[in-house]
Amino acid sequence: MNFVVLIPARLAASRLPNKPLADLAGIPMVVRVAQRAQLSQASQTVVATDSPEVMQVCQQFGVKAVMTRSDHPSGSDRLAEAAALLNLPDDTIVVNVQGDEPLIDPHNIHAVAQLLHDQPDCSMSTLADPITQLEEWLSPHCVKVVMNAQSQALYFSRASIPHQRGAAADQLPAHPVYRHVGLYAYRCEFLKLYPTLTPCAAEQAEALEQLRVLWHGYHIGVHVSQQPSAAGVDTPADLERVRQWLSQQT
Repeated sequence: MNFVVLIPARLAASRLPNKPLADLAGIPMVVRVAQRAQLSQASQTVVATDSPEVMQVCQQFGVKAVMTRSDHPSGSDRLAEAAALLNLPDDTIVVNVQGDEPLIDPHNIHAVAQLLHDQPDCSMSTLADPITQLEEWLSPHCVKVVMNAQSQALYFSRASIPHQRGAAADQLPAHPVYRHVGLYAYRCEFLKLYPTLTPCAAEQAEALEQLRVLWHGYHIGVHVSQQPSAAGVDTPADLERVRQWLSQQT
């Protein structure tokens, strides 16, 4: 089973400007992400960026990178261009690893690729963790996913789904519930098709792009990780948390 990791990386982050270049124990964040991804057994790991600065640091640390346009509306669109620039065959499995995930588990990268390989009726695959905290269950910032018997997504929502009728509002449901983690694998043919799909009402209401895939009748496989996924870096506080964690590893 062969797969490629693509890492979209832009400098224009409103909450943490120049995030991909943030120093993490002497190594830029985007390079840290690429180094973690390289441990997943991917056949190649490539950063897709619109920034000459990101391209320069990738070259400095021996990480392959490609320059993409600056006007892409989403990371998926950027990856579609990167896949075309790399001349990836349509049957290639492409894993989208976000450039702000310096602590990502390489096993999970491999697992979503393997799931897509094993489920030929799926166009995409993704990751989920069991929800164990009430605060997370109730938060609209935590995206939930409901799956069918084949471990394929039925729906994603910021609401607490599936709702347990008659259950107290201040406790977790008795049945297992899952948090969606934004790690995706695509068949390259579908990755190129995705930008042409029309957005749907549910996607716009929830602000969740993956609902577009379900709306158009495509299937998304879901790998459930048994270990909580490390949080990404969105804020200065997140950045400091990762720096502290790295300092404790030395």
